[in-house]
Amino acid sequence: MARKNPFANVMNEPRADNPVALDYTVKGASRSIISTIDELAERADKLLEGETVVELDPDSVDISFVKDRLEDDRQAFEELLSAIRDQGQNSPILVRPHPKEASRYMVVFGHRRLRVARELGRKVRAVIKSINDRDHVVAQGQENSARSDLSFIDKAMFARQLNALNYDSDHATARAALSIDKATLSKMLSVTSIPEDILSAIGGAKTPGRDRWYELKQRLENPKNLEALRAVLADSDLSGLDGDARFAFVMDALARRKPTGYVREPKLDKWAPSDKAVSANIRNDGKSYSLAFKARDAVGFGEFVASSLDKLYADYRKHVKKG
Repeated sequence: MARKNPFANVMNEPRADNPVALDYTVKGASRSIISTIDELAERADKLLEGETVVELDPDSVDISFVKDRLEDDRQAFEELLSAIRDQGQNSPILVRPHPKEASRYMVVFGHRRLRVARELGRKVRAVIKSINDRDHVVAQGQENSARSDLSFIDKAMFARQLNALNYDSDHATARAALSIDKATLSKMLSVTSIPEDILSAIGGAKTPGRDRWYELKQRLENPKNLEALRAVLADSDLSGLDGDARFAFVMDALARRKPTGYVREPKLDKWAPSDKAVSANIRNDGKSYSLAFKARDAVGFGEFVASSLDKLYADYRKHVKKG
């Protein structure tokens, strides 16, 4: 039996004899995770296939209610602008009637093509579909995954936004939108627990993958590492670096901080005999143990202790052996 199409309610208008639209997050179609970029691209194409393409004023179209990238790739945008200027907009964008404002639209996918149209002062070619919020984010996520080489952190932040919308208890919407399994989604959401100021300082780094971001997240779980990194960033200007270079800067700053684990606070104590002729400051940090003698008999008593170390150590070994 053929699988049900999870986008049936997006690609087709509801039939008169079946007014209830298919809810893919309830019916379970989102359990079938799309595995290849080609499949994602094909599904995005089907959303536009056979539909009427209209020309809209770019100023009548608002961006999506969820953001799918931390920062834009200016070089890629300039290349797209040049191509559309010379050859025209070959692929339409997908918009929906704005859910709150009459006579306006909201982008489902095609944000950069919309920006190009604005910059060129042209109408934007678009397909208009009446879809709900959940279908919107799934279509947006899958189209971007197919066409936009989104970085791991871009996808992770997108997943966090969908998770916050709380469409379903098992995160089926987020998994369908990004075509990922539960384990990958869990790692993504874990990485987004990195403090917002650190994520903002790095931005949309393209090269680091899941493992590198997870390593950063683990290092920053140490409050001392986080505090040290914030101090470094406060004194640094990263504005001239791209996301990859900013990520490398942060990891290098943490690597140069030694040690990266928690530092045990030393235990301090004092000792003095009844005649107060000598005293000792005692310091124990778990790795070393030191005595510093002071007062009138400090030198003499210190020399006596040093000359007695062999006997003292022998007595200590006997004591240990006895338990």
